[in-house]
Amino acid sequence: MRRRSFLATPLLLPTLTSAAPAAAAIAYPPVEAGVQLRFPRDHGAHPDFRTEWWYVTGALDAPQADVGFQLTFFRSRPGIAEGLRSPIAARQIVFAHAALTVPGEGLQHAERAARANLGARFATDDLDVSIGAWRMFRQEIDGRESLQLRMQSPQFSWELSLTPSQPLLLQGAAGYSRKGHAEGLASHYVSWPQLLVAGTLLRQGRRQPVDGRAWFDHEWSTALLGDGAVGWDWLGINLDDGGALMAFRMRDAAGETLYAHAAWRNASGHLQQFASDRVRFTPQRRWRSPRNGAAYPVQIEVAFGEHSIRTRPIVDDQELSTSQPTPVAYWEGLVRVDGSLSGRGYLEMTGYATRMRIGGEAGGRLPA
Repeated sequence: MRRRSFLATPLLLPTLTSAAPAAAAIAYPPVEAGVQLRFPRDHGAHPDFRTEWWYVTGALDAPQADVGFQLTFFRSRPGIAEGLRSPIAARQIVFAHAALTVPGEGLQHAERAARANLGARFATDDLDVSIGAWRMFRQEIDGRESLQLRMQSPQFSWELSLTPSQPLLLQGAAGYSRKGHAEGLASHYVSWPQLLVAGTLLRQGRRQPVDGRAWFDHEWSTALLGDGAVGWDWLGINLDDGGALMAFRMRDAAGETLYAHAAWRNASGHLQQFASDRVRFTPQRRWRSPRNGAAYPVQIEVAFGEHSIRTRPIVDDQELSTSQPTPVAYWEGLVRVDGSLSGRGYLEMTGYATRMRIGGEAGGRLPA
């Protein structure tokens, strides 16, 4: 998916006239098991780590059924300009992707990118990240909390409030989520399923009230892709009965699974997690991108334990081809699932156009 080096992006290069000290290797902290996550602090940024993202996807029932939306903020510590004293040195980069899928009309998307303290900001004590007028933050009023989303683009804009209907879901071992068999391949990973959506959507000159359900993810990491891995397939599904399902696999260039995991929390709140050897992804139907020729398995059977589900995309073409801070293509869209469980949510597939690279990794970039 990478068309050119992340670190070659002009946005990231130091612009100060003062000479920078010789670059030294960055000692990114590892993700370690046994770390007790504390909230709301751990909703905030963890700038010492290489990569981080705050990710919201949702399915609306108004202004019409099966409208999908996505807003993701990414933070990357690329490992350059660490020795510069300027507050606007490119030590931290923030970028964001937004997308809207409307049945019968397809997908539209928008993007932003900026340096921290030069158009972008993030808090470390709670969720509050922004680029200009684009913002995602946690709000608490009279003991009631919500997530607030703001974004504006010429194609579409929204102001959304997401209200929790159930507790956080700490993925893996209390938020320690392995991404491979090798030591160090892991992230800290927090989900918030079944968020109630309210607010307004502006498109085609009309401002319309919305309602629906959303899913929030927050991950921070230093290493995700092991040797041989080119990308991943991921699902976050709000189940019709009130439960929640997350499943992913790390994939090699031949499409074989290197590592997988699934977590299912039923409507009563009971959580079951499924180890790699109990999770299977089987492509059923592929859609080929007219932009780059990548063949995405938009219909996948996912089996975990005694369960089996199938994805059915609302629209086949939900590929995002973005340019900021560097060109990347990936498929991320609203799907329905049926089988032993049913619901709606988002399927994300990376590494089908070219190998995904992690920000700071061999000049790579943050996954999306």
